[in-house]
Amino acid sequence: MQDLKKRMKEIYAQVLITQKRKDAGLKANPQVLHMVFKGNPGTGKTTVARMVAALFQEIDVLEKGHFIEADRSDLVGEYIGHTAQKTKELIRKALGGVLFIDEAYSLARGGEKDFGKEAIDTLVKCMEDHHDELIIILAGYPDEMDDFLTINPGLASRFPIQLSFSNYNPEELSAIAFGMIEEREYCLTKEAKRKLHQHLQSVCWEKRENFSNARYVRNLIEEAIRKHAWRVIGSPNPKKTTLMTLQSEDFNVQTKHTYIH
Repeated sequence: MQDLKKRMKEIYAQVLITQKRKDAGLKANPQVLHMVFKGNPGTGKTTVARMVAALFQEIDVLEKGHFIEADRSDLVGEYIGHTAQKTKELIRKALGGVLFIDEAYSLARGGEKDFGKEAIDTLVKCMEDHHDELIIILAGYPDEMDDFLTINPGLASRFPIQLSFSNYNPEELSAIAFGMIEEREYCLTKEAKRKLHQHLQSVCWEKRENFSNARYVRNLIEEAIRKHAWRVIGSPNPKKTTLMTLQSEDFNVQTKHTYIH
């Protein structure tokens, strides 16, 4: 995660310095800022993409700075010519902002009769026509995205910025979990906190492939909140602290090879 933050700061710095060079009368070659985000689910790809839109609008790289999230269904049509029409319309809506295409590799699936390739070709053409009017970010699993970028000969070169989003480590997952709990105005007993952290340590190392990271943590917290509600619903007049406190028993989780409930 530190490497990712460093790369983003470098990109931001380059954009700012390029603008300062232009203001100083120096050469300022136009930059291609289209990006590829590679990582498992829940590693922050969408969050960072939203930050890109906001930051680059703030420094006048993007006129509007709005964020449009899309997937295969938003680009691929049902008949000949429909795909190009849908893709061009999506690009038009994204002008001045960021177009984030999640699971972009799915455009390359489906065989010869599939319209996904038409979407890719149209996307490449639109990038040429509107090269400085928007930022396109493609996202997906690392291996699938590497394969996807070889589908069209000119595709990889049009996305010079490629960022890798690593799985979170146990400490980062715990921090995310505690933040989610606090944001929802809940708190943990010491035993619940220990149990949750221990469980996240376990799953972090045992389920690395396709592990959903922050998404997994969110689902875990929401399940605990449901169990808490079921536990508390029988109390006629629960205190405020009772309404807020998640206990160890609210987390049906595994730690190492022991199932704890």
